[in-house]
Amino acid sequence: MSNPIITQIDFNQPGKQWGSLSVPYSHNLSGWAKLQIPVMTISHGEGPTVLMMAGNHGDEYPGQIAIMKLMRELEESQIHGRIIMLPILNVPASQAATRLSPLDGKNLNRCFPGNPEGTASEIIADYLTNVLFPMADVVIDLHTGGRGVYFYPCAHLHLVENPEQRKKMARAAMAYNTDFVFLYADVAGTGLLPVEAESQGKIVVTTEMGGGEVVSQPVHSLSQDGLKNVLIHFDVLEGEEQTRETLGLKPVRWIQALDQEDYLFAPESGLFESLVDIGTDVKSGQSLAAIHFPERPDRNPEIIESKSAGVVIAHRGPTLTEQGDILVCLAHDVPKNILETF
Repeated sequence: MSNPIITQIDFNQPGKQWGSLSVPYSHNLSGWAKLQIPVMTISHGEGPTVLMMAGNHGDEYPGQIAIMKLMRELEESQIHGRIIMLPILNVPASQAATRLSPLDGKNLNRCFPGNPEGTASEIIADYLTNVLFPMADVVIDLHTGGRGVYFYPCAHLHLVENPEQRKKMARAAMAYNTDFVFLYADVAGTGLLPVEAESQGKIVVTTEMGGGEVVSQPVHSLSQDGLKNVLIHFDVLEGEEQTRETLGLKPVRWIQALDQEDYLFAPESGLFESLVDIGTDVKSGQSLAAIHFPERPDRNPEIIESKSAGVVIAHRGPTLTEQGDILVCLAHDVPKNILETF
């Protein structure tokens, strides 16, 4: 079955076009409804195609704002190739400030490759997999930790097997000019958007720009400036690429969390207290967090200790914590032999 999403956008037409992807669904007050996902494409001359997206998870807003600003700012004459922009992939979740879609309760980032006969999230995933990804040379998927996790702002990527693809992804991640570039593992299931794009041979650029309800001005600036710099890096946007050296910054630090023990989860429910700030180097056995028990204030808190030396790249956002929630992600410096493949 072909995908039921329709759009008035002609992705092969030059110039700047505004429109939407119309996703069929129904709800209690309408048997014939269309979910509208905003889209803009701008095409001029020869060059690569870059597909950029945010709002895969609705409660992750810096990327949504960064892309919306670019949609208004970019002019056709600045472009060498084609840029397709989807600022809010998961519109209902963005409106509700939730990670999962209120329409079907699904995590869009666990729905790939999708299903054209499935729920709204599965239909969107299928459209990306079979319509938009094949058009693209570069896929940019912008994230934060949402309300659940707070990250030290970073670009991140998977350690893909293809050496040329890996090298291009690593260099693109560096173009974000974040303090850290983070190699991560999938510890929470399959069906991720980046994995599907990587499997199609695309150069995939992803981020974790902080998290939580409050977004500081420096995080917004880093999200927006980094996104533009990545487009310049791929020569699809005119301009001079900035590096950490030209910006007067220290060299990027490459870190990784590839083992299950790097991800520390709550053994019990309670109130989370962070004992170490993100971006801090810690020793093996160091106390990282505490779980307090409001029903038993006489009980000593459960202390979460580091299982190895490393750097805290992320910790839980909300204080209220349930058993099994992620508390801390501990990363380690990437070995030299891996760095040499970049």
